[in-house]
Amino acid sequence: MTNERRVLVATDSDALAASIAARFLTKTVDLLDELEFVNVVLEGGRVAIKVLESINASPARDSVDWTRVHFWWGDERWVPADDPERNDGKARRALLDHIEIPAENVHSYPASDSGIDLDEAARSYAATLAEYGTGENGLPRFDITFLGVGPDGHTASLFPDRQEVLEREATVVAVRDSPKPPAERLSLTRHVINSSQRIWVELSGADKASVLGLALAGAAYSEVPIAGMKGRKRTVFFVDQQAASEVPENLIAPTY
Repeated sequence: MTNERRVLVATDSDALAASIAARFLTKTVDLLDELEFVNVVLEGGRVAIKVLESINASPARDSVDWTRVHFWWGDERWVPADDPERNDGKARRALLDHIEIPAENVHSYPASDSGIDLDEAARSYAATLAEYGTGENGLPRFDITFLGVGPDGHTASLFPDRQEVLEREATVVAVRDSPKPPAERLSLTRHVINSSQRIWVELSGADKASVLGLALAGAAYSEVPIAGMKGRKRTVFFVDQQAASEVPENLIAPTY
């Protein structure tokens, strides 16, 4: 199997979310036929939550043995546990609270009211990653990692021209003075994200067209962080027609 990047285009954001949800359910069932458990890394963007809502609404939702699925997050906002903007809270409301999944399978980042500081929280999540590490890299085997993209090219909480996107040693970084509020965040690092078997990037809207073009053209990841993300087996950009407006026709794949 190659790990070349592919672009799949849906008509609009609703069709995009529905198609990703259907593909996720099918792929997860297939993976569970081969593996004891599956690790999925979530993100908290608008399209991502629509995908989770589509999964929840699907008649095929309960075809997945959710007791064998573990959920992680690429990044999190450093806010209280009950803050409505936390990525894990949005995912719980959209899907996780509606499926039969053990609490220990949901690996949330610490919250700002958990009694530890931001650096301790980064070390805590790194320790959880190590606890579930299965490979020689000491990390969980991430089977599917969802990534969103900002108009500036950031992904997770790795922003352009910042030290965090260049980090090569740590698995989790504390982000301060983020260019996007809130100012403090936690994020997986690039090499952890790139340890994923499959990276599924979700983009919707005309404001993402130029950054998608830069990513596919091989821009420097220090300047366009999403350009530096590539799964070991496959990297797929799931986009709507507006986001695909600057993608060369030869890069658009008819199927997954």
